[in-house]
Amino acid sequence: MTDFTDALGAAAALVFGLDASLTEIVMLSLRVSLSAVAIAALIGLPTGALLALYRFRGRFFLVVSMNALMGLPPVVVGLIVYLLLSRAGPFGVFGLLFTPAAMIIAQVLLVTPIIAALTRQVIEDLWIEYEEQMRSLGAGPSRAMPALLWDGRFTLITAILAGFGRASAEVGAVMIVGGNIDHVTRVMTTSIALEVSKGNLALALGLGIILLVLSAGINGAAYIIQHRTKRWHA
Repeated sequence: MTDFTDALGAAAALVFGLDASLTEIVMLSLRVSLSAVAIAALIGLPTGALLALYRFRGRFFLVVSMNALMGLPPVVVGLIVYLLLSRAGPFGVFGLLFTPAAMIIAQVLLVTPIIAALTRQVIEDLWIEYEEQMRSLGAGPSRAMPALLWDGRFTLITAILAGFGRASAEVGAVMIVGGNIDHVTRVMTTSIALEVSKGNLALALGLGIILLVLSAGINGAAYIIQHRTKRWHA
């Protein structure tokens, strides 16, 4: 019990003292995850909206596949990205393996299906509700898309937050493609795993505290947005 208390005290000192190593790891984690979520949103929002508003051959297969990819194992994504970016892979010439860029790519592949699938459901529900009214005003799917995305913005923000939660807590894929290199690709999740194996519980607990606070903040923000959206539509 004494060892745990001492480690917790040391962790708190690192967090509130803004330890340089801890701050560097946290900032890299945020940079990687925020970049990945921004790219995933740019891809997932229009993709989900297109699948919601248009009917075409193969649409059902795409919708089912996208929903299935929401549960894609991170280590599989990491392996695929590793093979693509390795020297023997088709993109090895760019030298992206074991860099933050490779970690962003892996997280984009994990997060995009989540945002796209949730966006499709939100826009499809809104289209069912407003289709008759919009068509009467001469607005087809292409013209209705921006309006529907704006109308569902609060729910879509929740979807983006869900994607950020997945990205920030991911360890398998980023470990494979990033290599957990000190001062280069060491993020919170991989650092926690490494420091625990080394017995450095203070830094691991400090990073764990920040990760818990970040996770709680994301879930809290998502709940508040959902609650206010329900009140706004009531």
